[in-house]
Amino acid sequence: MRYSRLLTTMMLVLCSGAATTAQVPEDASARLKQVLPANVATRVLAVIERARARELPAAALENRALKFAARGVHPDSIEKSIVEHEGRMAKGKAAIENARGGKPASDEIEAAAEVLRKGVSGEKISELAKSAPSGRSLAIPLYVVGGLLDRGLSSDDAIKRVADRLVARSSDRDLEKMPADLPSQAAAGQSHKPAETGRALAETKRPGNAGGGQGGGSVGGPPSGVPANGGAAAKPTMPAGRGGKPETPPGKKP
Repeated sequence: MRYSRLLTTMMLVLCSGAATTAQVPEDASARLKQVLPANVATRVLAVIERARARELPAAALENRALKFAARGVHPDSIEKSIVEHEGRMAKGKAAIENARGGKPASDEIEAAAEVLRKGVSGEKISELAKSAPSGRSLAIPLYVVGGLLDRGLSSDDAIKRVADRLVARSSDRDLEKMPADLPSQAAAGQSHKPAETGRALAETKRPGNAGGGQGGGSVGGPPSGVPANGGAAAKPTMPAGRGGKPETPPGKKP
């Protein structure tokens, strides 16, 4: 009888442990190993760990890789995108630190990387950071710069407009209205679609998600040259970045 009770107790413990394990969600690293070829996953995870060691928002890189994998992007292109975006994050972080001296927040680094992707220089990011009042987050101002670029402004003009508003101590809510208040073809020959600024800004408040919702948007645009659906013959639908502006594959005019 004692043996029977012991066996029953052991079974309960094992079942309880299995149930607990089943309730623990897989982390992003484990999911990347499932959705990417082993060799690519190893290299991508190494880049992500390097980003974490450099105090860059590694979760954003994980979400970026998972989003592109879910959309059928070729693994080699996913790897290329992660490497490139880690470089932009490092450059954006340095640009803010050089201007303010303090450590930027993760959402500021992500926003800086996104405007770097759109062609803004690190020097311009530093210029914007210097114009901001002490303690003012640069996340929304930088995303608004991206929205203005999508409306056709040059990077110099976009930075100046947002910097002027920062000097005037405009609220984030006022800044968010700037792209919508600007004609969609502010520069001759430009035909970019309006940036989905409000959605991008909301996504920065949920940095931990992946896949749909924020996860989908928080990680920026696709790598250059990415064929959607793993290179299928059908014309790919390129995923958009935070500002709503897709990256243009090589050989194609924007």
